[in-house]
Amino acid sequence: MRTIAELNVLLRARAELPVGLKVATEEFREGWNFMRSGDVGRLEKRIQTRGWSFIKIADGSLRSGVGETSQEAIASALKLALRRVSEHFNAAEVEHIELTQYPWFFLARVRVYPYRIQQGAVLPVPDEAVTEPLAARQRRLPSPSAELFPHFGSAMPMLKEMLVLSGSSQARTQ
Repeated sequence: MRTIAELNVLLRARAELPVGLKVATEEFREGWNFMRSGDVGRLEKRIQTRGWSFIKIADGSLRSGVGETSQEAIASALKLALRRVSEHFNAAEVEHIELTQYPWFFLARVRVYPYRIQQGAVLPVPDEAVTEPLAARQRRLPSPSAELFPHFGSAMPMLKEMLVLSGSSQARTQ
């Protein structure tokens, strides 16, 4: 097993790459492969010279793992972090590794950042992200509710005023 370190780059096994771009990889786990040499900066330049885009996503995934050795703990945490990377992203970078040794095991915390390698510069919107328009909101309570709670509608302005006043008085005391 290879030594896992910060700034390692992983590619999905089925990641589509620009024509002519050859990347030497080594199998990791669950459909992810390590890039044998180079870092994100070098990979980004190689991709961009072929007219493709290399897009970093701001949110990283931080996960913890345990193992008998430091590398086992890091591999365990990395595996869990990669499971959190959406299928829409085909690359990831190991950004940060934090390691703690205990008497009988190691605990590792690993943060990975997902990337997308693609031809265009615009990220596609996944189908599950598209929402249907919300139905128009009902303005009035259904008639049986109005009969059960006749003063409900008249109490709302008073409750709103109480909330506004309590918020402004708390701001003055701080």
